[in-house]
Parts: sequence; structure tokens; C-alpha cells
Amino acid sequence: MLYRLLKIPARFAFLLYCRKLSISDPAIRTMKGPLLIAANHPNSFLDAIILATIFNKPVYSLVRGDVYTNKFFATILTSLNMLPVYRISEGVENLEQNYDTFEKCKAIFKQNGIVLIFSEGRCINEWHLRPLKKGTARLAISSWEEGIDLKVLPTGINYQSFTSFGKNIQLNTGKIINRSDLEETNGYGSTINHFNKILKHELSSLVVHAGKTEHEKIRHHFEIKIPMIKRILLALPAVAGYIIHAPLYIPIQRFAWKKASHIDHYDSVLVGLLFILYPFYLLLAALVTHTLICGYWWLLVFIVLPFCAWSFVQLKKQF
Repeated sequence: MLYRLLKIPARFAFLLYCRKLSISDPAIRTMKGPLLIAANHPNSFLDAIILATIFNKPVYSLVRGDVYTNKFFATILTSLNMLPVYRISEGVENLEQNYDTFEKCKAIFKQNGIVLIFSEGRCINEWHLRPLKKGTARLAISSWEEGIDLKVLPTGINYQSFTSFGKNIQLNTGKIINRSDLEETNGYGSTINHFNKILKHELSSLVVHAGKTEHEKIRHHFEIKIPMIKRILLALPAVAGYIIHAPLYIPIQRFAWKKASHIDHYDSVLVGLLFILYPFYLLLAALVTHTLICGYWWLLVFIVLPFCAWSFVQLKKQF
């Protein structure tokens, strides 16, 4: 229920969060299961939120198991269609619970559902494809062994920046991997390695590869040219957007940087806090407007303020 309630406002929020979200194949929006989205993982839980808002059907995401130690958070995450997976670093005793999660995934597949797995296993803010873990291969092969006609969709998520608000995002999808793509191998371990070889080949062409200091290369991949007419039309709303939203954005930005910049979660924490607090900021602005101006002018706050914020995002410096 919570997943459905938040999906629509989350789609709207991304109009303010990013300047442009480019999707290499827009047809993926209507894809149906059984489908396993095998993605890279550069930007914490924001990666899962983006993919969940793009697909029309619900997406179940596999997330790190240590966040499930708190029962309250576990309840919230479960209601958001998230399932835990554990790594050795989170306790060998917890690894057995991964079998239960995989069984839940296969039950979702049997209902023609969609599951998202981050094949690198760990989130790091970088423009690079890291070595793939074995979880994606194990889930796919196990599903095929049970007769599930699973499709695996290689997906690359690429961000212009991991620290600036209002960025350009590219979502690239590759060739579907089916059971028929696997060759006969000598043993389970060889089959796992062969699957990862195929997936790595696909993902390598979908993920932007650049060092953190290769600024020109990053600019080449992500820069968007803004037409002059657009700059002229949005100039005043953009200035107003910055001034009006600075009292909300600046304190949240500083808090997120202090708490999460050292663990590669800054971007996700910033967006998450703004998503939660922005409706209250709009309500406060509407209340102030209603107090100062008679009539129903306060209703315009819910249109004008987001438009001004969007205008600023469109024109702000990209690099």
C-alpha cells in the first residue's frame, strides 16, 4: 500500500530532482515479468527509487540486510517492496536468510512480477563497473531450474554528479538474457561464471566509465545544451526559485553532507529528506500567503513554487 501511495509523488519529485532523465529504451516502462533487473549500483537507495518510478508494474528491490535489524525500519522497507539480502560482512549467520529471500523472489516471478538486484553488491559513487557478485547468477539459474521463464534485463544507471542537485541521469538497458543464452558447462560453478561473463559484457557497454578527475570526459557524456529561448523564458522564475527555496534547501543540504557524504549516501539522503519535507514547506508557504492575501491566491503556491524550483534546476550550472 505504501509503495503505491508514494510512487506517483516520487515520479513528480524527479522532475525537480533532475534536469533530465534519459532512458535508452522507453518501452521498458511497460515491461512485464517474470523479469529480473540486473543493475549497477552507484548511488545508494536512489538507484532503486528511480527504477521503481520508471516501471509501470511494481518493482521489488533487494537491499542490504543490515538495515533490517530495526523492526520499525524493516516494516517500512517491506511495505516499500524491499527484500533483504545479506553479505558475509553482515554476519555469516545471516546468510541462510538469503535462501528465504530468493524463494520470495521466485514466488514474485511466478506471478509475472519484477525484481531488482544490484549485481555489484555494494554502492560506491563512481563512474565504473565493479566486479559482479554471484547473487544475480544464482537467482536467475535457480529460477530457470524451477521452470520459470525468467528474463534478465542488464541495466546501467549513470549520474552526471553524485553531489550536485538537479543533475542529468542516463538509464541504459541492454539485451535481454534468457536461459537459452547459457552454454552447457561442467558444473554449477562454471555456469555461474558463464552467466556473469555474459552480464558483465552487457553492463560494460551500459555504464559510463570515467575517473573522478576526468572532467571533460564526464562533461562529454552528460552535458545538455540549453536553448537560448529557454534561458530567457525561465530566467526570472529560476531566480525566484533559488531565493524561495534556499531556506529549505541549504540547511538540509548541509545536514545531509555532514551525516552521509563519507559513506556514499549523501545524494540519496538529500533527496529523501527533501521528498519528505517539501510538502510541509509548500503548506507553510500556502499558509503565509493565505494570511497576507485574501481570497484563494494561496492555492497558486502549489503550482508556482514547484515551477520556480523546476526552472532553477533547468538553468543551474551543470559542471
